[in-house]
Amino acid sequence: MLTAKQHELLQFIQQRLEDTGISPSFEEMKEALDLKSKSGVHRLISALEERGFLRRLPNRARALEVLRQPENVTARAKPAPMPDNVVRLPTAPRPAPAPTPANDVIEIPLHGRIAAGLPIEALESDRMLPVPAALLGAGDHYALEVSGDSMVDAGILDGDYALVRRTNTARDGEIVVALVRNEEATLKYLRRENGLIRLDPANAAYDPQYFRPDEVEVQGKLAGLLRRYH
Repeated sequence: MLTAKQHELLQFIQQRLEDTGISPSFEEMKEALDLKSKSGVHRLISALEERGFLRRLPNRARALEVLRQPENVTARAKPAPMPDNVVRLPTAPRPAPAPTPANDVIEIPLHGRIAAGLPIEALESDRMLPVPAALLGAGDHYALEVSGDSMVDAGILDGDYALVRRTNTARDGEIVVALVRNEEATLKYLRRENGLIRLDPANAAYDPQYFRPDEVEVQGKLAGLLRRYH
């Protein structure tokens, strides 16, 4: 079952492909579905990809392919009954959707440098970051440019791009994007200790920070890392 918004987006993309042969832009999809930001479009597309309804074509920013429609999209007319002397042949199974090539490149929202004073939702921008699909698993992802050296011992350097899977839960020892007191977003190891949340840096020059559980909101888990060499 698709949600109403997922169904609406799939139908909009299919109609635009039939009318023009070109996928709609994210701005057009945002306006058509009356969404507040493009990140909502990305979440819907990722969900449709996971369920096998959509595929992003490799190396093309605005190329979407509709693989199938929900069974209840349109009411199909019942076929006329066949004469008794006609042999019915078995229906050939539909081929499975083609797997995404290992070298496929997709685009995810780039929210800018992870910054104090702003929750992730407030870092919306129109910038996109091309990412090899092999670096991302299932789910909705976004990217943040890392600022500072608090995670250098984990191999995360200033200026790296953290690829983050959007989630609000995490296990002890995972690297997360945490929003602290609804004021400061930070990339740290998360651990639970004596009823408190401990955010650990990966740099001996910095001390762990302790917070009450209601002061920390997980906004994603580190899924991968991109680095540019100049």
